[in-house]
Amino acid sequence: MNRIKDPRISLVFSMTIFGTIGLFVRNINVSSGELALYRAVLAALLISVYLFVSKKNIPWRAIKKEIPILLFSGAAMGFNWILLFEAYKYTTVSVATLSYYFAPVIVILVCPILFKEKMTLKQWICFIMSTLGIVLITGIGDLSGNNKHFIGILFGLGAAVFYATVILSNKFIKNVEGLHRTFLQFLAAIAVLIPYVLVTSGIHLGGLDAKGWIFLLIVGFVHTGITYCLYFSSLKELPGQKAAILSYIDPLVAVVISVVILKEFMTIWQLLGGILILGFTLWNEIGPKEEK
Repeated sequence: MNRIKDPRISLVFSMTIFGTIGLFVRNINVSSGELALYRAVLAALLISVYLFVSKKNIPWRAIKKEIPILLFSGAAMGFNWILLFEAYKYTTVSVATLSYYFAPVIVILVCPILFKEKMTLKQWICFIMSTLGIVLITGIGDLSGNNKHFIGILFGLGAAVFYATVILSNKFIKNVEGLHRTFLQFLAAIAVLIPYVLVTSGIHLGGLDAKGWIFLLIVGFVHTGITYCLYFSSLKELPGQKAAILSYIDPLVAVVISVVILKEFMTIWQLLGGILILGFTLWNEIGPKEEK
């Protein structure tokens, strides 16, 4: 099998699948907390079977010092999902997704604080222009008449904060490979989400119809379990810049589905805002490294 083309195909496929999740979430009639919990459980089950069959045992002795940060990042992942699913309920899939993709901008801003790095002029430009993109997506002039839309954007930005937390936490994890890391993060998410769901919404699986069950299984097994496996396996084979470029298939697919399939309206200003966010964060990721 061609080792160059195969990881590209895997990454394109995984990003495309990620981009369709909003369409499925809209048709699963449970709370966002429940959906996040079920997603983590189904994905963890699938990956545990894969690890068992492939005999890829988790090296507990080598990773024991990093377990606390794994648990922390897993909890952040769980609440990241909850807030993203809530965003889908309040605003369009395209706006929720574009708000969520503000996460790399948050990483740009926080890295100098955590890692004592200086922000370059390029990074400042990316931060300012991406922030302008969020302002355009929000539609400042229309907030008084569409509070629900604004709440959805806030949920999307909240999800972005938790996703940025996962990204930054992973920078401190050195001895755990991608699939093992994701599996343990799923387990941590489950441990945090179970008490959260029991205290808030409770369990309502019995209320799902056949369509809801099918979509839930697809979100858990396909969008999370299978796609995460493909995603991490492809990252090992691809240079960082190529992976960064292909990862933007996710929000592009989400926007197309929102407008074409769900028939959700998107203003020219929101489209421009999305272009600013994706364009400048991509420019920051794929550009040449600054000389120190």
